[in-house]
Amino acid sequence: MVTKPDLTVKFCKLELESPYMLSSAPPTCTGEMIMRAFEEGWAGAVTKTIKPDKTAVYDYDNRFGIMGFEDKQMVVFENIEEVTKRPLGTWIKEIKEVKKKYPEKPLIGSLMAEPKEDEWEALARAVSEAGVDMLELNFGCPHGMPERGMGAFCGQRPELIEKLTKASKQGSNVPIMVKLTPNVTDIAFMGKTAEAAGADAISAINTVLGLIGVNIDTFEPMPTVNGKSTFGGMSGPAMKPIAMRCVAQLCQATNIPVSGIGGITTWRDAVEFLLIGANNVQVCTSVMWRGYRLIHDMVDGLTQYLDDKGFSSVKEIQGLTLPKLTAWSKLDKDWEVVAKIDKDKCIKCGICFVGCRDGGYQAIKFEQGKAAEVDEEKCDACSLCTLSCPVPGCITWKRVKK
Repeated sequence: MVTKPDLTVKFCKLELESPYMLSSAPPTCTGEMIMRAFEEGWAGAVTKTIKPDKTAVYDYDNRFGIMGFEDKQMVVFENIEEVTKRPLGTWIKEIKEVKKKYPEKPLIGSLMAEPKEDEWEALARAVSEAGVDMLELNFGCPHGMPERGMGAFCGQRPELIEKLTKASKQGSNVPIMVKLTPNVTDIAFMGKTAEAAGADAISAINTVLGLIGVNIDTFEPMPTVNGKSTFGGMSGPAMKPIAMRCVAQLCQATNIPVSGIGGITTWRDAVEFLLIGANNVQVCTSVMWRGYRLIHDMVDGLTQYLDDKGFSSVKEIQGLTLPKLTAWSKLDKDWEVVAKIDKDKCIKCGICFVGCRDGGYQAIKFEQGKAAEVDEEKCDACSLCTLSCPVPGCITWKRVKK
C-alpha cells in the first residue's frame, strides 16, 4: 500500500488539511465564493476585510492594473480597491452559513476599523461570536484606508499595533492573527510588538505600495480613474522576494506561527515559504488570474515534491532553510570560486561574454564560432554569467585558492 505524504498543518488551534488558504481579497468577497473555494479544495479562507457599518468604502471604476515582462502578461498586479462594502450583519449571516456547511474548514474573519480601541473590541466580539475560527487584524492595506487612519496607518505605528491587538483580544473568543504591512523600515520589530501584545499568529505580507506605470501616449498614471490615479497595492509574482524576506525575518524574530503571503503562484513558491519557516500560505492574485481550480495543481505538486524528497509530512520541511539565513557579515569570506564553462554544452551565443564585458569584470574570452572561456585571474565570481547563460549547467563554479 502506497502512503501519500501528510499535508495537514496545525495552525494555532486550527487543523488545516493542507497549507493552502485564500487570503483576504476579492476571491473571498462573499460567503458563496468562500464555499465554492472550499468545495474546490482550499483548506481555509480569510474573509475580505470586514469593517464597522459606519465606515464608508469606495471602489473606483477601473481599479486594477498589471505590469508584464517579456512573454509574461502579468508579473505585478496593482489594486486600489478597499475593504468590503457589505454590511456587518450580512457577513455575520454568511459566516454562520459557511461554518454550518463546512464546519471542518477554518474560516478566518479579517477586520479593520478606525484606531479606536472600543471599535476594534466591538468588531472583534461581533465577528468572533458569529463563528469564525480566528480573526486577522488588517494593519496592512496601503491605499485609501491609511488616509483615514486605518490599514497601514496602524501597521506603521507600533503603539497602535499594541493597543489595537490588545483591544481585539479583549473582545475575541478565538485566536488573533495580526496582518503586517511590508511598507515599514523593520517588519521584525512590528512582529515582536504584535507578539508582545498577545497576538497568536502573524500573517505577512500585505501589498507593497507602488505605481504600476504611466501611459506614455496619454501621460496618465495607471490604473486611470477619469485621468488620474493614486499609489496602490502591488501583488503578484514579482512581490515574492519582498514577501519572503519579511516572512523569514518574522520567523527569526518571533515565537508565534507565521502565515506567508505574497507572490505565491505555484506549489514551488509555497514550498519556499514553508522552508523559510512559514506555517502555511495564503494565496490571492494567482487565484484572481487562474481561478479556484489552481488548488489542485498546488496540492498535487506539493504531494509529489514531498514524496520525491522522501518526506512523510509537510511539517518536516517547515523552517529547514531558516538557519541558513544569516547576517551579511557572517557569510563565509573564505569561500572562493571562479566560473567554469562546459565547452561541450556551450552554444557559442556570446551572452555571457557581453554581460561580463559590459556589466562585470571582463573575465570571459569569446570568439565568434568558438566556445567561451574564463580568465580565472580576472574572474571575480559575481555570478552574472551563470545567471544569464541560456543553457542549464553550462556555467558552474570551481573552487580555487586565490
